[in-house]
Amino acid sequence: MNKRHRVVITGMGILAPNGIGLEAFWESLLAGRSGIGPITLFDATGFKSQMAGEVKDFNPLDYIEPELKPKRWARHTQLAYAATMMALRDAGLDSDNLELPSVTPVIIGVSMNAMDVIERAFYAVRSNGPNRMPSTTSAASIPQAPASVIADRLGAAAHAATVSSACTSGLDAVADAAAMIRFGEAEIAIAGGTDAPITPLVMGSFIASGLVCHDNGDSERASRPFDWLRKSGVLSEGAGIFIMENLERALARGARIYMELTGYAKRRDLDPAKPASALADSMGLALANAQITINEVDYISAYGPGDPVLDAAEVVTIKDVFADRAYSIPVSSIKGVTGNPLAAGGPFQIAACALSIRDQIIAPTANYQVEDPNCDLDFVPKRARKTKLDCALINVRGLGGGASTLVVNRVPS
Repeated sequence: MNKRHRVVITGMGILAPNGIGLEAFWESLLAGRSGIGPITLFDATGFKSQMAGEVKDFNPLDYIEPELKPKRWARHTQLAYAATMMALRDAGLDSDNLELPSVTPVIIGVSMNAMDVIERAFYAVRSNGPNRMPSTTSAASIPQAPASVIADRLGAAAHAATVSSACTSGLDAVADAAAMIRFGEAEIAIAGGTDAPITPLVMGSFIASGLVCHDNGDSERASRPFDWLRKSGVLSEGAGIFIMENLERALARGARIYMELTGYAKRRDLDPAKPASALADSMGLALANAQITINEVDYISAYGPGDPVLDAAEVVTIKDVFADRAYSIPVSSIKGVTGNPLAAGGPFQIAACALSIRDQIIAPTANYQVEDPNCDLDFVPKRARKTKLDCALINVRGLGGGASTLVVNRVPS
């Protein structure tokens, strides 16, 4: 029987609407300070919703070597590359002298394609004709671009892959990389998620689908997970990338260890009339895979997008799985601060849990003020909470009915 390796996170890189870098991201989450604001990436005049979670003050040339010509890349590729460089530094690794093992997976989750590149190309064809399109369009717009440019830069010879499973993409990419390490296919992996959907076409489609809030005059409070006054989610962007290693390798090189990935499962809603019902199965299976019971979970990082139906449905599934104990477990959503960055959402939750375990504190559910009788759990309102935190469960759900759950644990020193 093959040895099962323990998988740990040793480095994290975050570019989020509420901050670039781990400490800015974390300080904002603990303060409940929203990163949502008016759209500046394009002229949103005339759009019903004119707000989003943009990564502010991001200049790709501050993070990416000029000779790579990053301004030709899609924005989500730029964000993923920058987050990878941050994660490597955080893990104590030199991107110029990595000496990676022969098998080093680079697995990146994306939900949307390179819509900024595609939209620019469409307008170029319409304005200038089909023979005047930028020559870099095809390479920049393929879904594989973020994983490919990272693997090319680092010399990771084996397995650059893309996962696309809606909002669960980033968490699923991390889980896929963890599986390769767990079963001995790799010693170290680079994985996470990225999305940059703040474009006219994407915003217009989300507005038409009723998936974004229209409270333009109060953008910082527009995302209200589990609150009685919630109306819908808020679209955002960002990237979260992780350095993952088997525990033996991490200990041998003296790496700082954030936490261990111990259980994972994914399922789909079988009945469209019961949204988020797959979370019950994904939570139960993830707990079984981690070989723990509901009594060992100290915290639930909820998907909680601020949608009236989906928030209430997630509460129902938590009660189904945890029974009476659901009322005594802290449950919070970070989307009141970050908005919904699609494939980057799961990685943001992973990073928040890692920092919670490091500091033994839970970030509050920002903008949760008015109790909804259908959402009656402990949502950590108003302020961060000090607590003993050894085990956390992370929920993510996506369009199309997919649901993924990850269980993470503190590694005792």
